[in-house]
Amino acid sequence: MVTLAEDRPGFRSPFRLLARLAERVTPSWLLPLVQRLGIAAVFFQSGRTKVEGLFTLTDSTFYLFQTEYRLPFIAPIPAAYIAAASEHIFPILLVLGLFTRVSALALFIMTLTIEIFVYPDAWPTHLSWAAILLPLIARGGGRFSLDRWLGIP
Repeated sequence: MVTLAEDRPGFRSPFRLLARLAERVTPSWLLPLVQRLGIAAVFFQSGRTKVEGLFTLTDSTFYLFQTEYRLPFIAPIPAAYIAAASEHIFPILLVLGLFTRVSALALFIMTLTIEIFVYPDAWPTHLSWAAILLPLIARGGGRFSLDRWLGIP
């Protein structure tokens, strides 16, 4: 007869203790804050590689959008500007926790676009971005966000 883990009293208790400890020392406000800051850094750093100075798109950015990043539904030059602007604006909004759901949704759509049309083999990376963005879309920016302070759902 096979005994299940629940049937062995000494087996579960250390894991339950660890789970309870993790729940107690991890405040609920911390998770959305870390999610917002973490994913904002990923997209903002990507946006900074596309520009020089404050916001001058580089020749290499235009080249990439004409070749490697080419999308079937938008011309390369507008796509370059939209992507670079999105990778600057939405991460800043996420850091502030302002319009969190909209900003996370915009970056999620960008992630899907990259996955489907540009780098389909990079799905593990894109899945990890989605795992961060989806709770922000569903639950918002959390206690330490301008959304909460302004009463924005």
